[in-house]
Amino acid sequence: MTVHAIEVDRLSKRYRIGEYQSTGSLGEAAAAALRRLRQRRRPEEIWSLRDVSFRLEEGRALGVIGRNGAGKSTLLKILGRITEPTLGVARTRGRVAALLEVGTGFHPELTGRENLFLNGAILGMSRRAMARRFEEIVSFAGVERFIDTPVKRYSSGMYLRLAFSIAAHMEPDILVVDEVLAVGDAEFQAKCVGRMHLAEREGRTVVFVSHNLDAVLQLCTEAIWLERGAVAAEGRTESVVDAYVAAATSEDRTAFPLVHSGDVTLHGVSIVDESGQTTGSFRRDRPFSIEVRYTIHEKVPALDMSVLVFNASGMRVLDDAWSDTEGSRPDRPGTYTVRVSVPPVLNVGDYRVGIWAGTAYEMLLFEPGAASFRLEGSAKGRPERAVALFLPWQVIDEQARSLAVEADSGRFR
Repeated sequence: MTVHAIEVDRLSKRYRIGEYQSTGSLGEAAAAALRRLRQRRRPEEIWSLRDVSFRLEEGRALGVIGRNGAGKSTLLKILGRITEPTLGVARTRGRVAALLEVGTGFHPELTGRENLFLNGAILGMSRRAMARRFEEIVSFAGVERFIDTPVKRYSSGMYLRLAFSIAAHMEPDILVVDEVLAVGDAEFQAKCVGRMHLAEREGRTVVFVSHNLDAVLQLCTEAIWLERGAVAAEGRTESVVDAYVAAATSEDRTAFPLVHSGDVTLHGVSIVDESGQTTGSFRRDRPFSIEVRYTIHEKVPALDMSVLVFNASGMRVLDDAWSDTEGSRPDRPGTYTVRVSVPPVLNVGDYRVGIWAGTAYEMLLFEPGAASFRLEGSAKGRPERAVALFLPWQVIDEQARSLAVEADSGRFR
């Protein structure tokens, strides 16, 4: 029998802009009534979630992706019992530990040690149980030197590390983590993902919200994509991420005016994915192609063409000429489409494509902004690097090699 750790049925959450939330006292109620009398129009309503339904089995990891304002954080706040839904129900089975905002549940005047025990008490842990985990929690967070310092003096990174360490080491049945991992450095993000992997292997349920699609793909077997508060897609993580990335191309990022030089006319440049579909956004770990459509009006002997790719900083990260690999190229009048394939070596970010055409002796045309595209994924804490080659590393045990050399030398004496 399948046991569901989370069951969400037709969940909706409405917020009213400008509406005052009363605390329930008689004075507050009277003041709220007077405000309503002075209001000339009803407050604007925003539905952060609308008819969201899904189920998650125990021991599975669910990724939640979507644009800013799609309702992801609202969903997690409802699962963590921080806010109540307007309509529908959300059921959770077991103890839930939620890390939604940096420092949530911390008292700024208390030290890290005091906040650690306070959070444990809130989650139902005894002081003795917290004492047993104390060293492990503090070591994971890396705040040993500052554990007796008031947390109001912590940096946002220190807040995050301690908050995540507490939530992850409480051994909850359900661990709910929001995008706050983006605050940490690359090393700590890797530790967090590793810890969530461990929680999943131990049979705990994980709900992970992130814009880091690589981390979602690495951690989660299932995913849902929220768009304007509704579920746009759900299912296997890879298929949901592919649909989300494809939808990010709704704006036309490839249109540009026709470029004419007399001998050659550049009609258009398109960025296409593995299936040949024109798009403007890709996953970083997938190859893509650049298609160039042009017309030769008069014969141009030894016509050559170069594709240039610039990153957001204006650095030329790719400059490949047709003549680098192809000796025979069309130079007679006609309309042609040429395609160059690019392996997944570029880092995440926004890119601009430039096209140069000419011969060894003259430039016929140069368009530095023929198209643009974006690579989605994780920069792994190094957004400034131009390429991400993920080269293989080899480890050589010097002692073993020395013994092998000695054995060989003894064999031939």
